[in-house]
Amino acid sequence: MLRRFRYLISLSLLAFSLVALGSPVLSQAQSQLPYWTEAAPPTIARQELYPEVLNGKIYVAGGFLSQNPGFTDHFESYDPVKDAWTVLRPLPEARHHITLSAVNGLLYGVGGFTGGFPDWRAQPTMFIYDPTANTWTQGTDLPMARAEAISAVVDDKIYLIGGRVRATEDARLFNEHIDSVRNEVFDPTTKRWSARANAPTPRNSAASAVIDENIYVVGGRKFFKNADGTTRQVNVPNLEVYDPKLDRWETREPMPQAQGGLAATSLNGKLYVFGGEQWVLEQKVFAESWVYDPKTDVWEVLPPLPTPRHGLGASAVGNRIFVFGGGTQTGGNAATAIHEVLVLPTESPME
Repeated sequence: MLRRFRYLISLSLLAFSLVALGSPVLSQAQSQLPYWTEAAPPTIARQELYPEVLNGKIYVAGGFLSQNPGFTDHFESYDPVKDAWTVLRPLPEARHHITLSAVNGLLYGVGGFTGGFPDWRAQPTMFIYDPTANTWTQGTDLPMARAEAISAVVDDKIYLIGGRVRATEDARLFNEHIDSVRNEVFDPTTKRWSARANAPTPRNSAASAVIDENIYVVGGRKFFKNADGTTRQVNVPNLEVYDPKLDRWETREPMPQAQGGLAATSLNGKLYVFGGEQWVLEQKVFAESWVYDPKTDVWEVLPPLPTPRHGLGASAVGNRIFVFGGGTQTGGNAATAIHEVLVLPTESPME
């Protein structure tokens, strides 16, 4: 069956071209259509980012550097009003693929890997950051160590879904982890984790966003071990929606193209996704960007990323989506500090 998605009018792509070329009619195009612009770069180049917005600022923790085994404890925030990054107290321990979630003025960093490839080991730890004091404290460990999962906050609770878990307790290599369907929720009030309905698809390197208190999980990939001992990572286009109130999953129209290691955010009731990479049938880094409307179950194409990237972060503040970091080559190479901003036509005040 043909997938149901439609393209934005050709003027949107024309507007993007005008931006790239510096056309004198740019101001008119910018006032009417989505366009990309640039913002201040983060203070270091890194990838495998899971950012979070708190009080109008974007926070980014840990990540993977280009030089193996260069994973980092670096922690910083971005102020969209000032267009400036601020280096903050680092994570208690270096991590990559660590998620961030904001609840009641605090940031919760959960899971992630330690080690440089192939010595990746999923961790169960939770670190809690207080922006007022600029301090980290230890939180409640996960029931099972996990990394490359997605996290989302609904009703002041943190949901951690999918990702990779250790195949055995002593697993210390990337290939000794398996994809998971685990869905667990953390209640900061009781400081306890509890199990919820498993996700339909086991996958890693997916992306997510919350719309109307439902969690949208999109893209990513599945890890396979072949009979001869080799491995492969196959992208999936699946879009699945979790309703925490009903503890129920629903399958929606998949992405027009399967992209793993992508970024996602939500704005004005729509899901926006950017970039990613694939390993089979050919290695490739994506510039393709999409927007999904839950009301119509339809995908539309956006102007592509000016710089194709995977392992990047995306956060929405006001009518702008900030897309930063990531790798410009497949794998743990070519980390960047590029910061590109998608400005949307719907004006809304800065949050």
